Amino acid sequence: MERETKWYARRWIALGFLSFSLLVVALDSTVLNLALPSISRDLGSTASQLQWIVDAYVLVFAGFLLTMGSLGDRMGRKNFLQGGLIIFGCFSLGAALSKSTTMLIAMRGMMGIGGAALLPSTLSILTAPFRDSRERAQAIALWTAVFALGWGIGPLVGGWLLTHFNWSSVFYINLPIVAVAITGDYFFIQNSKAETPRKIDVPGFILSIAGLFGLVYGIIQAGIDSWTARNVLCGLGAGVFLLAVFVFWELRTSNAMLPLRFFKNLSFTGANVALTLVAFSLMGCLFFLSQYLQSVHGYTPFQAGVRLLPIVGAAFVGASLSARIAERVTTKVAVSLGILVGAAGLFYFYREAAVDTSYLTIALGMCIVAVGLGVAMSPATNSIMGSIPVSEAGVGSAMNDTTRQVGGALGVAVLGTLLNSTYVSKIDGTNWPVPLPRQLLVAIRSSIQGAHIAAQNVPNPQLPRLIISTANQAFTSGMAHALLIGSIIMAITSAVTFIILPARVRSYKE
Repeated sequence: MERETKWYARRWIALGFLSFSLLVVALDSTVLNLALPSISRDLGSTASQLQWIVDAYVLVFAGFLLTMGSLGDRMGRKNFLQGGLIIFGCFSLGAALSKSTTMLIAMRGMMGIGGAALLPSTLSILTAPFRDSRERAQAIALWTAVFALGWGIGPLVGGWLLTHFNWSSVFYINLPIVAVAITGDYFFIQNSKAETPRKIDVPGFILSIAGLFGLVYGIIQAGIDSWTARNVLCGLGAGVFLLAVFVFWELRTSNAMLPLRFFKNLSFTGANVALTLVAFSLMGCLFFLSQYLQSVHGYTPFQAGVRLLPIVGAAFVGASLSARIAERVTTKVAVSLGILVGAAGLFYFYREAAVDTSYLTIALGMCIVAVGLGVAMSPATNSIMGSIPVSEAGVGSAMNDTTRQVGGALGVAVLGTLLNSTYVSKIDGTNWPVPLPRQLLVAIRSSIQGAHIAAQNVPNPQLPRLIISTANQAFTSGMAHALLIGSIIMAITSAVTFIILPARVRSYKE
């Protein structure tokens, strides 16, 4: 009893170190993108290899989340948190020391295992000391705010590091964060696990990992190739089939890794649906924003990072206030209204998006999105965690993270394909004053970055400015179409959430 009282008294300090542990994953989500050009120059990486430096982490991370969450419930969440931090730190060092693209891709994949172990643990550990529903909502709101802060300052941190050091610095920065997190977690966090752990569901582990691998691989490759490419169809088909077999198995085994009875509770199901579709629109659209600021407006990575800070602040404020808003207007209203505000922000950005749109106009649109989603995502996460038993907190946390990863990957692939198809059609419809060599046209059609590089190497003095302006206009048109689709999906999500999500979180006992 005295031991429990000690841990309870330290719960807010523990939350601080849990949030610091979360920071390493949040930063890594955005800081790497800025280093890709330097990595390409130093290691000779091709465009597809650069894509896999990013996606190897996402693929492994999403594939292992459910498994790691379930194992944490069985073997101890603090153990998995610290083990995940150690794995993440060790392979961050390996990534920084990589001498080839293949080695770097392998190191990134192993970092994904560490991330999958530590991220669900940070959220599931909160449910032990924060038993009071009101306090738990506040704690989860701060957890969400820290993640938004880490995600948002990533470009700023990355831009500063790359200004003063080489690309390996974006991996070295993880090491001191991991060291502080491990030390604080050791002294201030209580270990917890399921009181009556089930036997290990080996078939469930294998099926969930293989199914999520196939699904996420297909989604990622669709953004690189096309939705009709053979490898994409094979990946998606295998993923859907294996996940269907996983559901079939989980319904019949007595020690299911993911108890499907949780989905009978609409506080669990409605919140997961909301987070999936929000991540679809948000990650897809924010993927374009950094390119828009750097390639169309000409900002350096550091300048773009600085200009994203108001958006980060808006998301932090929205998440920080979300618990009080949900308490006053109910979870249903807070989540659906927040998503609707986000949809309005994307629609505003769609209406105002142009090559010469001012930064203040861009910032206003994205701050509206950030405030709305900051308000929505924390109550949705609290709805998931409050609707399941404390003994299954790792599985609930893993589901929360898996839906975001899969939704985000799908959003980048789908909205990215829409942007690219619009971009290519605009380039192909351009009447150039002189016939362009095939190699030059291929470079222009490949991407807006390819067009800008190609324009620098054109001997005809009339063409560079025309190529850049045409590419900028084509990219902006494609981005506007993607923003419109994203805003429509968010508006539909708001309506669906309002219909199916209960007004207050329904406990698993109900």
